Amino acid sequence: MYQAATDRYDKMSYRRCGKSGLLLPEVSLGLWHNFGDTGVYANMVKMCQTAFDNGITHFDLANNYGPAPGSAELNFGKILKDNFLPYRDELIISTKAGYDMWEGPYGNWGSRKYLLASLDQSLKRMGLEYVDIFYHHRMDPETPLEETMGALATAVNSGKALYVGLSNYDGETLEKATKILNELHVPFVINQNRYNIFDRRIEKNGLKDTAKKLSKGVICFSPLEQGVLTERYFNGIPEDSRVKTDGRFLNENSEALKKVEKVKALNEIAKSRNQSIAQMALAWVLKDDVITSVIIGASKPEQILDNVIAARNTSFTEDELNKIDDICRS
Repeated sequence: MYQAATDRYDKMSYRRCGKSGLLLPEVSLGLWHNFGDTGVYANMVKMCQTAFDNGITHFDLANNYGPAPGSAELNFGKILKDNFLPYRDELIISTKAGYDMWEGPYGNWGSRKYLLASLDQSLKRMGLEYVDIFYHHRMDPETPLEETMGALATAVNSGKALYVGLSNYDGETLEKATKILNELHVPFVINQNRYNIFDRRIEKNGLKDTAKKLSKGVICFSPLEQGVLTERYFNGIPEDSRVKTDGRFLNENSEALKKVEKVKALNEIAKSRNQSIAQMALAWVLKDDVITSVIIGASKPEQILDNVIAARNTSFTEDELNKIDDICRS
């Protein structure tokens, strides 16, 4: 049986989700890629063990993570059973519902029918009685916000979720949702949104400022622009890269891959900070107090170790920030 490193909590810092009682590691492990049917189980196990041995207590999933949808939760459930049952109370396990999951009118968006059925399915796949955080995965333009937030309240009141979160919301809708959740006395603590040096939509749509005003946490996915903000593509597209092996979210025609020359320029700033470009990109997201954690995706344990180091230097000079902004605008 796996035994966790005894010094694991010496290797990571933890930040509070807004004004809640919940702390998350500055670096969290996302299971969006590499934990589905196309992954290698032994490698998945090693990545989870490496993460926890280095103080990463938070494992982020969603109902549709795979491929195929649901397979990441199935594999993570097996990893939990085989390795982490003695440590369940040291783990934060989150999942989501909101994107297309099963056929028909009840397997998508934000209805009460969909959210609560999906949560039951997720718990069954992972072999859990509850998740620590249950998110609505995206705004639903058709379902009344009161219905969606009411479903999140039921998830908590039923004991199947300890906290709730909102993912891919904008500032205006976040404020409306918070008012409803407060009235229902639901422990809403965290927003999950895409954010990185190139993608700053949460600064433009009010999410970041509103979360700060309402004292809610923000956890960011794709901090490395799906691997573009690394040295991975400096000399072309590797055969074992996500572009070649998956291609669902990053392919040879993606706009992100057209920014490689900018990434090389950013890499020069990273070198002056004694960081890799990936480490600097993670540190850039973590530079603000409103950000609770960054979610990393990894294909091998070594990448996790490299990313954990980023949290040790998250301070930037004004000159560095201006240079980064200039490169992004060029």
